[in-house]
Amino acid sequence: MRQALARVYAGGLWLACACLVAIATLVLIQILGRLIDRAAMALGAAPPQIMVPSLAEIGGFLLVAATCLALAGTLQQGGHVRVTMIAGALPAPLARMVTLLAVAMATGLALWATWHSALQVVDSWQFDSVSYGIIRIPLWLPQGVMTLGLALMAIALMESLVVMLGGGVPAFMAAEDSAGIEGD
Repeated sequence: MRQALARVYAGGLWLACACLVAIATLVLIQILGRLIDRAAMALGAAPPQIMVPSLAEIGGFLLVAATCLALAGTLQQGGHVRVTMIAGALPAPLARMVTLLAVAMATGLALWATWHSALQVVDSWQFDSVSYGIIRIPLWLPQGVMTLGLALMAIALMESLVVMLGGGVPAFMAAEDSAGIEGD
């Protein structure tokens, strides 16, 4: 099961990467379009007016998607910032309890965020909400991707919680240990 979930988290990281590549590509097209327009004007020709409509809006949606889709994979690789000063100053059993409590609270928060994000997706779908840009994007699309990323994070946290409750070491702590990051 952990292997399957690890592949799902890795898939989220790949999708996040694809979103960032899409942002870079769209911005590059916009920049090249402006350069071509200026070059055409300098040569006395009519500019072809190459542009990416709704670039800022689409870029924002892709950035949110990249951020949310990368949450679970980043957690599993020990990439999230954790404040371990308190746990590091406590005896090992107590430090584990503090970490367990933090993971339990993070799991609850992730589940709450996922639930409310899903409710927003349903509302956007039912009311046919669209973005205000030149390209009218149904808002349930970016909200749905955000909800997917939050759901993956909630699953990753639940997995970590179950592992800790079973006396094991969750993936994020194992990754921190192997990277030499001080923890509890």
